Amino acid sequence: MLFRQLFDAKSSTYTYLLADAREAVLIDPVFEQLGRDAALLHELGLALLYTLETHVHADHVTAAWLFKQRLGSRIVLSAAAGAEGADLAVGEGDRICFGQRWLEVRATPGHTSGCLTYVLDDRSVAFTGDALLVRAAGRTDFQQGDARTLYRSVHEKIFTLPDGCLLYPGHDYQGRTVTSVLEEKQHNPRLGGERSADDFVGFMSNLGLAHPKQIDVALPANLRCGRTEGAEMPATWAPVIRSFAGVPQVRPEWLEEHGDEVLVLDVREPHEFSGELGHIRGARLLPVGQLRERLGELPKDAAIVAVCRSGGRSAQASLILEGAGFARVANLEGGMIRWRSLGLPVELPPDDPGFLGAGI
Repeated sequence: MLFRQLFDAKSSTYTYLLADAREAVLIDPVFEQLGRDAALLHELGLALLYTLETHVHADHVTAAWLFKQRLGSRIVLSAAAGAEGADLAVGEGDRICFGQRWLEVRATPGHTSGCLTYVLDDRSVAFTGDALLVRAAGRTDFQQGDARTLYRSVHEKIFTLPDGCLLYPGHDYQGRTVTSVLEEKQHNPRLGGERSADDFVGFMSNLGLAHPKQIDVALPANLRCGRTEGAEMPATWAPVIRSFAGVPQVRPEWLEEHGDEVLVLDVREPHEFSGELGHIRGARLLPVGQLRERLGELPKDAAIVAVCRSGGRSAQASLILEGAGFARVANLEGGMIRWRSLGLPVELPPDDPGFLGAGI
């Protein structure tokens, strides 16, 4: 089974990717991280079956609806959450299957009325959302929160898992990534040791926390599974896919069809531009080493596709252009090597044996 833990710095939210036999699920995807997560799925060759919410979030907007529109995944949410737009409204004992693996749904209300914990089939791993955090627990002072209910949820649904079961939280504000059932039973200052329900209620009643900064935006959107009022998928100038490394890219086949609509910027050295790989017809030569100093020569409103030998230098050029405020920029995936391997037209030196008919 493939497993990845991903992080959104703005909301300190963890998103989890699990996959088996090329079938994947995402737990608690974040709206602003759609591109990152979609790129990882693409690069790993995974089909996203489901996005799973541990609860209706108050600190960030989910990407569930966007993933459904883009990749056709189904949205999973607690039947008790009171949200609209979910494809599967689940509850205690339900299973979410992917490949040969599955996640068991455990209802763990208390932080909100619709909180869920997802437990891997062999009970080696559980995803607790905000019900149980590393050495902490989710607040209980809004969204139908109830400290006594949360105490029961944790002790009856999470602390009953094997001591070695790894627990992955929905958030952490100190960089802690994982804990275990035994650790939390022994060391959680709110719920562990000999602490009673009354102890927990007293602790939670005196936290004195401010409401989440994004609550006025996040809650209404998440009650629609991440779809904002009147929202549609954003229009783009090209089918740009941002790699997991953060580079915007387009495929050679698209550029071959739309080359007249963009500025093809070849960032190789002059001898390469006229060398054996040739260059794309109409391409403008501007070596990457000179790019920062010559940005003023490029039209700011143009759609630009950067090209090099293999896609490495042009990836850096794309990031330089984005950093300089160019809004429509992409890297040619695979560079001229990929372009030539697909048999796409190029301009070559006259003495090149492959020149006859090339680029014509």
